Amino acid sequence: MTISGPHKLTEHGPIGLLAGWGRYPLLVAQALKHSGHQVCCLGIKDHADPALADLCDDFQWTGIAKTGKQIRYFQRRHVLHATMAGKLFKHRLLFHSGHWIRHLPDWHCVRKVVIPHFITRSRNCNDDDFMLTAVNMFADGGITFGPATDYAPELLVKPGPLSGSRLTEDQRQDVQFGWRVAKQMGQLDIGQTVAVKNRVVLAVEAIEGTDACIQRAGELSNRGNFTLVKVAKPNQDMRFDVPTIGIGTIEALIAAGGRVLAVEAGKTIIIDEPQVAEIAEEHGLAVIAMHEDHQGVCLDAA
Repeated sequence: MTISGPHKLTEHGPIGLLAGWGRYPLLVAQALKHSGHQVCCLGIKDHADPALADLCDDFQWTGIAKTGKQIRYFQRRHVLHATMAGKLFKHRLLFHSGHWIRHLPDWHCVRKVVIPHFITRSRNCNDDDFMLTAVNMFADGGITFGPATDYAPELLVKPGPLSGSRLTEDQRQDVQFGWRVAKQMGQLDIGQTVAVKNRVVLAVEAIEGTDACIQRAGELSNRGNFTLVKVAKPNQDMRFDVPTIGIGTIEALIAAGGRVLAVEAGKTIIIDEPQVAEIAEEHGLAVIAMHEDHQGVCLDAA
């Protein structure tokens, strides 16, 4: 139900939700409601699911760069703690005029983001710097952002195989090689995902996203038998840009001829895990969640 006015504090206190694309924000909102919180949601235009308006106690659409209005929205509803969930299509926001016009920055965002990041160049323009600037702006307004997985920890994938048979020795070597490359790409804040075949990098995820990376790998490998590795960045900030997989990831891999999907256990969000495992199993796609210890990548269960 949509409520127009500010909320009174409950026993748990209202939680703010900044929602992007996908089912993840819906699952986080459901978890918050189940735990007894009121949910005040800001849905990013062109991204968030309209169903959030009925699920949350209060809902309002917002442009991604309307940070001043976003802070005031949470303040008026007595929100002290917030979280963010869902994907942002950065290439659309940055390079498609029909989209970014609807997300033009307000004056608050101009002062805090546009000038230092784009005009004076006193700050970097990579994802982590942008997101840290954003959460610090909200903190200055009395709103602390925390990881969405604190409210829905069951969405973090656990170690071990989710589907498929044991990996071949070649596949295990591709996973270990891909892990090292993906971690380096994450350290550079380029992307979280790499596709490899026979220890050769086919594709690296950048601004285009995981699905486009998968498609490119399928084309370059003659549509078959490659491994996709998706990991968290070194020192991943779990408040934002956490690796996420779901049915769409599996379907894209199947269409491109991928044979293995390896993700980082405990730091990867999996949406609709039972359906993901079922579809992967049906198509012979091996899905494995792994972790790294002092001896290297752990594939004991693979």
